Formats: sequence, structure tokens, C-alpha cells
Amino acid sequence: ADRSAPKSSALRFSCWVPQPPHQMSDTLNQLRDYVTYDSGGQARSTSTVLLHVTHSNLKARMFEIRLDRHMTIESVKDKLRSHCGTGSAYMHMTLLDENGQVVADMMDEELKLGYFSPCDGWTIHITDLDPHSLAANGGLEDVSLVKKYEISEEDYAKREDNFRKWKGNKKQADPTWSFQKEIKAAQDRQKMKLDPTYVPEPPKAPITDDEHMADLVASMKVGDRCQINPGGKRGVVAFVGKIPAIAPGWWVGVQYDEPVGKNDGTVKGSRLFECPPNYGGFLRPDKVEVGDFPEADLFGSDDDDI
Repeated sequence: ADRSAPKSSALRFSCWVPQPPHQMSDTLNQLRDYVTYDSGGQARSTSTVLLHVTHSNLKARMFEIRLDRHMTIESVKDKLRSHCGTGSAYMHMTLLDENGQVVADMMDEELKLGYFSPCDGWTIHITDLDPHSLAANGGLEDVSLVKKYEISEEDYAKREDNFRKWKGNKKQADPTWSFQKEIKAAQDRQKMKLDPTYVPEPPKAPITDDEHMADLVASMKVGDRCQINPGGKRGVVAFVGKIPAIAPGWWVGVQYDEPVGKNDGTVKGSRLFECPPNYGGFLRPDKVEVGDFPEADLFGSDDDDI
């Protein structure tokens, strides 16, 4: 067979793609072609149809379930049983078009799916007729209905091996103890087992100077463009000051250009600057470099000629 021959028209799906402006670079043209290229990764038969599935007892909606028009309604029920948990004998299936309008009740199990002429994007709605269905009243989705183990504060305190006592003993032995130190100590012990010559790094002394890195923030002000090193993330300086809730010394609050941060400008319940969620971050001044750092153009190219 000639592999270079065009595919059957039954397998073609077309969509309108706006033509790029003449100024668009070759790189963007290639990117557009790559995104819109039909790789044929999933060999799709002419009888395959992609249908959504909803269920009377479930909030979740199942998208684009691959079915074959040659399947009997009985076979369709058997396949969907594994998706929703309702037994085939208790399923009442209704076919809906893309607008949610009823096309047919698929009650005759001997008929084939293709008899109803379904199209991609239509929906099969399953009504669960099982009076003892586990999915009823949120039984398969509402985790609040699941019985959980509970213990009173008094009984928890009586246990000799509870977490609070373990943590308290660690803090009593070492006031600077933290989970990070515990993890590093365990990692060091493992490395020393594998390599007897390994020497753990001494722990860093805690910062107690309230003016720590004051000299570095002298040249920084709110509104400065900046870049974070290492990493190269860019943004705008949104805060310069001390944050006793974190640690002594000076801090720089940054609003990133992209959602690569860890907060929205809030620390321990105190708002220090305004920004969208996941756009904010607080760093020591030695990690922040201010200067001419414009927002990165994700689609920029040296080949652009505008």
C-alpha cells in the first residue's frame, strides 16, 4: 500500500485556523504547524465515536469515552459499568445531543449504538435504577460520609508514643530543632554508611542580627525590576523590610511575572503587598538582583523582523 497516499476523508477533521500576520516569525509558524498537526497517534476507526458520560448519582462528568458504533447497547452498558459502578441491569441510558436535548432512550439492548447516529461530543446520561446503589446520596464521592477513626484529646495525651511528645522531646533537647534538621541528619547517617569518608556539613548558625543584609537592600526600592538568582525568575520588587515572623534581618518581597511563587504577598496572616495567588515570594536580599530585567517574551525570537 502507498503509505504516502492521503487518508480517507472519513478520518479527516478540519478546523479554521487564522492565518498569521506577515510579520510572524518562521519559528512561530513552525510552532503553529506542530500544534495543529494530526499525528494519528491514536488510530481511529471510522466507526469510533467519542461520547461524554454523566450519571444520575455522580457529580463527576466523564469526557470523551471511546465507543464503537458497532457495539450493542448491552456491550456499551458493560463497558460503562466499570466507569460508574452501576450494574448493567440497573442502567437506563439516554442519548443527548451537544445542546443537552434528548435524542433517544436507548432501552433495546440488542440494537447497536450506530442505530441512534451519535456524534462526537454528544452525551450518554445514565440513570441508576438500583434501589441499593452505593453511589446514591454521594456514597462514592462525599468523603464526609466515610467513617473515620477519631480519638479524644485526653486519650491522645495518654499515649506514650504520640507525635506531640516526640516533637516536644526533640525541642527540649535542641531548641533549634526542625524537621529539616531531622531529615538532614538522617540523610547524613545514610551517606556515612555508604561512604565512610563522608563528612557532614556543620549546621549553619541561626541568624540573630536584626540588621542582617541591611547593606544589600540599600540600593533596592519598591518598583525595581529584578531577577532571582539562582533560577532566573523575574519580577518586580514589591516589599523591602523586616519580617520578624519569619526570621531576623532584611527581606525582599517579589511579585513574579509568572505564577511561580508561593503566596499572594501574605506571611503568617499578615499582608505585606498585594498580588495574585502564587505570584508572590519573600527572599533574602542576596538572592535578588535589581536592574534592567524586562518581562521575558515567551514567543520572542531573534528571527523576528517587525
